[in-house]
Amino acid sequence: MFTEQDPKRLAQIALVVLLIVGCIAVLLPFVGAILFAFVIWVCTWEVYRDRLLPRLRGQDTVGALLMLLLLVLILLVPTLFLAGSLASGADGLIGLVKPYVEGGLPADPPVWLAALPLIGGPINDFWHELTGSREALNAALAQLIDPARKFLLAAGGVVANGLLQLALVLFVAFFLYRDGAALANALYRAANKLGGELGEHMLEKTRDTVLGVMLGIVGTAAAQGTVAMLGFLIAGVPQAILLGFATFFLSMIPIGPPLIWGAATFWLYGQGQLGWAIFMAFYGIFIISSIDNFVKPVLMARGAGMSVLLIALGVFGGVLVFGFIGIFLGPVLLALGQMLFTRWIREEPAA
Repeated sequence: MFTEQDPKRLAQIALVVLLIVGCIAVLLPFVGAILFAFVIWVCTWEVYRDRLLPRLRGQDTVGALLMLLLLVLILLVPTLFLAGSLASGADGLIGLVKPYVEGGLPADPPVWLAALPLIGGPINDFWHELTGSREALNAALAQLIDPARKFLLAAGGVVANGLLQLALVLFVAFFLYRDGAALANALYRAANKLGGELGEHMLEKTRDTVLGVMLGIVGTAAAQGTVAMLGFLIAGVPQAILLGFATFFLSMIPIGPPLIWGAATFWLYGQGQLGWAIFMAFYGIFIISSIDNFVKPVLMARGAGMSVLLIALGVFGGVLVFGFIGIFLGPVLLALGQMLFTRWIREEPAA
């Protein structure tokens, strides 16, 4: 039997569901930026609250502006250094390629290129075909124009989208710092209402896991940048400090460090320093890139209080499902699942 209150309650539930769906639809394009802003806020909130705010006598707006300025410096300065490095590298690459464009390719390919196993022979034949016919060379260049144009357009779109997302992250972070005390209190109250003591523990576990993942990312980046800088100094690569800084910045990307030490390897080979080029290649593979495989899971697991296996599965699975922000979401979800499972198996059955 339906009572008079049932249709009213169903209408209220439907209204709440529609409201939630509408809010999710509005925020969906910005979920990644908002979550990343939350990650930055969680990792820096205690330092901001305990050290900066007391010196500002509790002026939330001023403190939020100072934190925003600090984030801009941290994010913008590496970008400017990296852009300058890429610009100088592009000039060097143009200078290296320009003589071949103006005077044509040499009659024979480099010895090391023709001596490559399996592919050396076809490369040698294709090289002689290009040097023997101007039409073949023009056709090969024409085939490269369209992919290069599409690549540049895609890269420009990625850069523009990244700058837009970064601006949104900073915008959201300002309000998180300004209203951080009220937000933290609201989160704890909501967690308590939803799950009581368990809800508060889950919120604290989320915070600890995010801090652990951030510790692993930053710690690994610092280790890779330092080790890479030492390798560049040993091999005599110019601007070793700048390249080490670029390695630190690009270590957030899985293929970032190989781009730096790989370019250094080719530069050394182009200078005729074959021995140092081989050293740089082995150093990059077995030292610089290996840090990401061994140091990062250990730091993350120690900071989050989880096993290395769960951290590794959470990071890789999270990236595959959620993209970059999955680096944090994956371990958090597994940590909460592990916590709930542990509490469940510890509970004694009712009499």
